[in-house]
Amino acid sequence: MVRPVKKKQIPNLQEVIKETAWKQISQVGAPALSLRAIARELKITAPAIYNYFPDRGALVTALIIDAYTSFGDSQIEARDGVPASDISGRMKAIGIAYRTWAHTYPQRYQLIFGTPIPGYEAPLMEVLPSAARSLSALVSVVEQLRTSGKLNVKTFPQVKEEYKVSFETWKKFGGDVDMLSMSVAMVIWSRVHGIVSLEIANNLPPFGTSGDELYLYEMDSINRQFIKA
Repeated sequence: MVRPVKKKQIPNLQEVIKETAWKQISQVGAPALSLRAIARELKITAPAIYNYFPDRGALVTALIIDAYTSFGDSQIEARDGVPASDISGRMKAIGIAYRTWAHTYPQRYQLIFGTPIPGYEAPLMEVLPSAARSLSALVSVVEQLRTSGKLNVKTFPQVKEEYKVSFETWKKFGGDVDMLSMSVAMVIWSRVHGIVSLEIANNLPPFGTSGDELYLYEMDSINRQFIKA
């Protein structure tokens, strides 16, 4: 009598599901992410996935948190790799790390900073801790500029009153810093984000022999604008 072949168990299935999801996103895009398609590729039943992720939204949320965590790790590592006394060096280091991470993990970058997935809305309080931490390196450097008297900002647009509560919530996870530092950091982020997003979408030609001269030019421009000589 031939015994039935027992299905092979997949170790660390939760992580394997997420890895397969990233692979699927790279092939067909985040909007087409499918739990059933992941189950077929892994040769497991759909309920096996539901034990970890009850629906597609739960999986997307887990992927977003992982992406923010990876991005934040790279930003903090870049900041801490430069002496605290070299504030401009820290600013440039995290800017370069931003672009490097985005080009290394374009699907992760697009998932957290790109086009939203139709029908999905990230649960704020689940995502906020990792999202706030991911930008905390930049915010902390701007705050260091402010407290040392080196932040070159005389006037700055005020945040709308009804939005200030969001900033206060952010501080619980990203650090208790001045509103001005957070606001300046958001502007700096938007500038580097614009160039990197255009690059990843192939809507910006490479400048210079290595293709990164325009980005480095912008980083130097940011330093000249916001850091007192």
